[in-house]
Amino acid sequence: MRILGIIPARGGSKGIPGKNIKKLGGEPLIKYTIDSALKSNLITRCVLSSDSDEIIRKGEILGIEIPFIRPAEFSEDDTPSLDVVKHALSYYTKFNEHFEAVCLLQPTTPFRTYGLIDKAIREFESGEYDSLISVREVPHEFNPHWVFEEKKGKLQIATGEKNIITRRQDLPKSYYRDGAIYLTRTEVILKENSLYGERIGFIENMGQEHVNLDTQADWERAEKIIRKLK
Repeated sequence: MRILGIIPARGGSKGIPGKNIKKLGGEPLIKYTIDSALKSNLITRCVLSSDSDEIIRKGEILGIEIPFIRPAEFSEDDTPSLDVVKHALSYYTKFNEHFEAVCLLQPTTPFRTYGLIDKAIREFESGEYDSLISVREVPHEFNPHWVFEEKKGKLQIATGEKNIITRRQDLPKSYYRDGAIYLTRTEVILKENSLYGERIGFIENMGQEHVNLDTQADWERAEKIIRKLK
């Protein structure tokens, strides 16, 4: 399967200014994701998609392919990841190069265990999935069967059930996407305008500690993780 890896890293960032090349543990943030991508044996081609000259220069030093500069129209605060992916695919289509799937790797989730990307790709290839995402198990206290929503001043179980599950052991497993890996068939992206489709596979990420970098508090936690790993 021909897979295009895409690392999105725009220049603008409000929560953590300049975060994509801000040094985390002494290294620019994008290095962690670039290193993971370059170690993959199953990604056919991996590119950095950025609108920033500074990020592009850093990416070149780190050895990632940068075939284009992302247009400003796809680099706004509210630009969906789907548009960034479609732009990269359209670039290669112009050169008659096609991919069966895309692997989106977000720099804001920097910690991936060695081999996780290829493990996810193998699972994706072996199943009849439209997409596959990396997930982590939701702690039982936040399981949707134990979460309540407010409706007209009263609480109701978020799942719509009338009776709450009383025993932790009876709770079905639930997961949240951790942002480390998104794999999607190109056909689903282009025809359904979706990064998910209907048949969503998953790989449970039980390795290194997890952080998704949106705020300064997230960054401080990531620094603690780095010190622990070292």
